[in-house]
Amino acid sequence: MYQYSEFDTDFIASRNAQFRAQVERRLDGSLTEDEFKPLRLMNGLYLQLHAYMLRVAIPYGTLNSAQMRVLADISEKWDKGYGHFTTRQNIQYNWPELKDVPDMLDALGKVGMHAIQTSGNTIRNVTADHFAGAAADEIADPRPVAELIRQWSTDHPEFQFMPRKFKIAITGSPNDRAVTRAHDIGLRMVEKDGLAGFEVLVGGGLGRTPMIGKVITDFLPQEDLLPYLEAIVSVWNQIGRRDNKYKARIKITVHEHGIDEIRRLVEDRFAILKGTFSGIDQQKLAEYKAQFAAPEFVQKSEATFKDAYHRDPVFRAWADTNITAHKADGYSIVSISLKKHGATPGDASATQMRLMADLAKRFGHDELRISHEQNVILPHVHKSDLPSIHAALKAQDLATANIGLISDIIACPGMDYCALATARSIPIAQEIATRFDELKLEHEIGNLKIKISGCINACGHHHVGHIGILGLDRAGVENYQITLGGDHTETAKVGDRAGPGFAAEDLIPAIERIVETYLDVRNEGEEFIATYRRLGMAPFKAALYPEAQAANAA
Repeated sequence: MYQYSEFDTDFIASRNAQFRAQVERRLDGSLTEDEFKPLRLMNGLYLQLHAYMLRVAIPYGTLNSAQMRVLADISEKWDKGYGHFTTRQNIQYNWPELKDVPDMLDALGKVGMHAIQTSGNTIRNVTADHFAGAAADEIADPRPVAELIRQWSTDHPEFQFMPRKFKIAITGSPNDRAVTRAHDIGLRMVEKDGLAGFEVLVGGGLGRTPMIGKVITDFLPQEDLLPYLEAIVSVWNQIGRRDNKYKARIKITVHEHGIDEIRRLVEDRFAILKGTFSGIDQQKLAEYKAQFAAPEFVQKSEATFKDAYHRDPVFRAWADTNITAHKADGYSIVSISLKKHGATPGDASATQMRLMADLAKRFGHDELRISHEQNVILPHVHKSDLPSIHAALKAQDLATANIGLISDIIACPGMDYCALATARSIPIAQEIATRFDELKLEHEIGNLKIKISGCINACGHHHVGHIGILGLDRAGVENYQITLGGDHTETAKVGDRAGPGFAAEDLIPAIERIVETYLDVRNEGEEFIATYRRLGMAPFKAALYPEAQAANAA
């Protein structure tokens, strides 16, 4: 993984010292909250419903054990003993006191971490496939490119006060696990005539106007990436809407001008910018690739794994759901679920974080990843070590065998924490997970993605859930809309709204009716999303609104 240079270390220390002085001025009253707001946002500090919230960047979701331990230490020393992993592959601390935030940032800086550009109208934390560098289906590891983009975008003087925030995601696999089609810019690594390059998508995004990104070029040579990205962002920065924050995202700009006109403007700008990149970006990329070299994989017996798999049904269930194929023989990718039934999705205690750090150091070549699905990944684990890892995880309530199942729910913090939320998300996720655990149907249901947002901003990605749930306020009462058929992968699609929303007490029975209908009408071996695509909304709508169906029949 990327190692901070002396310049990086000095840069972070300087930024932290600057922010410490700004915090002191806020505490002594020299700055009002309105004056302080743009300064804190530049450093990842929000003012939420009950307290400040610090959002820490985990670039492209990659951590080592020392960094994870510091995240645990920070949670205990300056928060309430836990952190919340997000759909942006970040971690959030929900209860820091303002006076302590500079110390938190200094602690992060000592292990090469920071909170810069995790908020504000700038280019946010670059996200990537959480199986990067390990996946069996991978064309190339996208993380060196993600690091190049991070270096280019951090404190870029032209892009610090843009119309709105800007998000970039990258994948190196044909199977898209990075939700690239729902980002302002999505990058998919491709090969053409033996050359490495990118399919570039632009104008994706969720929120109040969900849109799937459009292809602006189907093949961009690797050496042209940064000038082309700069061309896209600078065109949008120039012509993007600033009169209405809800129409300020690049997806609206693409929609209003059309992809052909945006492509023309970008190509014109790219022709100017291309010559200004002297090749230093490619030199840097070569350096980064060397730092992301695969670990030295070993060959050893898998007998321990095979014995445990055949002997222990609990281990076998976990291995069947939480283990993914690795590109190296004898190795697996381990997904650690932060979705124990009834727990808060994405939360990890300090004790759990330290355990995951220890497992990465002992068994996982000192690497961890954070997924956009709010789980933690050990990307390089030999199969012979899986029984020991499972036993250790089980002792700390981290061995839930539900990756990809109905209880592996993405949920934003909702009205329990967020000042923007209009409904609760966490209790809904907890109730769904608990209910289907009681019914013992998860494994029979199979792969089914539920995603929940507590407001129209869609931080829970509900638009691209197989079942999406959006919490709204209806005359002071929480009301939950359901969408069906969403997809976040390479076949991305925004889900279809089923109909009127449900009160909180009616929502879980409604979800049960959807699932019961699926189990009744599916073909053998057919997953939920395939059944929905085959049959459409009709059978599910009939199950959700039986009174309306009866009235229509009458």
